[in-house]
Parts: sequence; C-alpha cells; structure tokens
Amino acid sequence: MEKITKKYLKMQTELHKRPDYGTASVKQAHLVKQIFEDSKFKSISDYGAGKRNLEKSLNELGLKNYDYFPYDPVFPDYGAPKPADLVCCIDVLEHIEEEFLQNVLDELKSITIKLGFFTISTIPARKILSDGRNAHLIQKPPSWWLPLMCERFEIEHMQKIKLGFMLVVRSKK
Repeated sequence: MEKITKKYLKMQTELHKRPDYGTASVKQAHLVKQIFEDSKFKSISDYGAGKRNLEKSLNELGLKNYDYFPYDPVFPDYGAPKPADLVCCIDVLEHIEEEFLQNVLDELKSITIKLGFFTISTIPARKILSDGRNAHLIQKPPSWWLPLMCERFEIEHMQKIKLGFMLVVRSKK
C-alpha cells in the first residue's frame, strides 16, 4: 500500500531538517495526556511522529508508564505503524498527497484499537515545498474531511481549533 512518492518523501526529509518544522504536537500534548489518562490507556501510536516532539512533551508533562510507537516515513528507523489504544495524528493528514489519502486513512483505522486523536489544518501552511507547492497539500474544509472519516470511524468529538479542527474518533470494526 503506497503512502508517499519518493519525490515527496525527499521534500519532506528536507523540511524535517528545519528546527521549526513538526512542532504542532507540542501544543496538543496536554489534551493527548488528558485523553490518555482519563481513558486509562497503556499505549500511544504517533502517526507522523516527526522528531518525536509529542513523546518529549508528554514526558515533560509527567506522563509515565506507557508504550510509545512512533511512525514517520521520513524516519525509517521507527519502523511500521503499530496498533495502540490511542492513535495520534497531529498536523499530518493535510500533508498527505491526495492520491494516497485513502490508504493513510485505512491504515489509521487498522491501528486504532480504541481512540484516535487527529488534528487537521484547513488553511495554507507558512512553509513552501521545494517545488513551490504549499506544504499543506490538502486545504479543504471539515465538510470535505468528515465523510472520509465517517467511512472508517465513529466521531466521538469534533472541535474547531485555531488552524482547522480536531477529532476524537473510535474505529468502526
């Protein structure tokens, strides 16, 4: 199942070298921690983990005794995506090449054991790819995203956030 072209992976690898790239999960860590603790979960899968800023932030917030599974095609050492009680996909989906979005969403469904926490930006990014495209390849409103999500997930919670929206979802079995 293809999820990213070699050309785009190379562009993403370059962007990940920037210190200001991949920091969105830091702002969401407090919410992730709350969901995780309230639900008494044991594992987190960080889909699109980048430089593992979510893990660092959760540790700084005092989260302990959990399994953390990062996945990011830019960092092949992380290995394949792993199932977890809570799957986080923060500021990732809008960066996916549209022709592979269905594959990525199907994979997210397959690894979401209990809940998913997803944030999706609906506006242009400040960063531009080396080929001149905006780093947010998909800039669509929630009404475009929701049918795609509802095919795979039950929506537990949806909320507007500064740059788009967040979802807490439960996988449909």
